[in-house]
Amino acid sequence: MSIVIVGGHDRMVCTYKEICKEHNCKAKVFTKMPANFKTMVGKPDLLILFTNTVSHKMVHSALQAVDKDETIIKRCHTSSAYALKDILQEHCYA
Repeated sequence: MSIVIVGGHDRMVCTYKEICKEHNCKAKVFTKMPANFKTMVGKPDLLILFTNTVSHKMVHSALQAVDKDETIIKRCHTSSAYALKDILQEHCYA
């Protein structure tokens, strides 16, 4: 399962990727908005938006970049490792 995480803390990027790997998922993590963000998102199975640590512009761009019919969109106010584990337990089958 491919996952895109938008938001979160810079120091947690490796932790987010390790947690996704434990759930047999491949993850891209964007804590800051790169210039070609819409093309980098791709077509993930799951889009996780950590809304507390991301700008409205980045959320809007991420939502425009994905196909809402094929991608599960999950919003979470906290950007903790525990919150990510809860989301993955709900949507991934490891």
